[in-house]
Amino acid sequence: MSYPQLLTPDEMLATALDRLNIPTIVAICGSTRFMPEMADADRALTWQGHIVVRPGCDMKTPHPLWADPAEAEAGKQRLDDLHRAKIRLANWVLVVGDYIGDSTRAEIEYARSLGKPVMFTHPEADPDA
Repeated sequence: MSYPQLLTPDEMLATALDRLNIPTIVAICGSTRFMPEMADADRALTWQGHIVVRPGCDMKTPHPLWADPAEAEAGKQRLDDLHRAKIRLANWVLVVGDYIGDSTRAEIEYARSLGKPVMFTHPEADPDA
């Protein structure tokens, strides 16, 4: 007697999203120096019918939430973990901007390791191009 194959967590999520008729989810990545461009991309993708997730905090801009250096360091780790979760949730990734720093490069590598398609607003910035 053969047993049915159990679904992987990714397959279970895909099945649930399909059953709930959830639109395509896009994760926006890039340097926070491109926050205005990310907002533009978010608007355009949302208008096209996608759900968009992107960085919500620009720690380069002073704010009381990350004014304390110790809290800022802990917060940065939380934000990095949160953004990786957004990438896992997404169907594909859009990298915004013509500059790819270490954090964005790591996000691209992570997305690709998961088999997520990665698109670029500036294809020449693709570190694997």
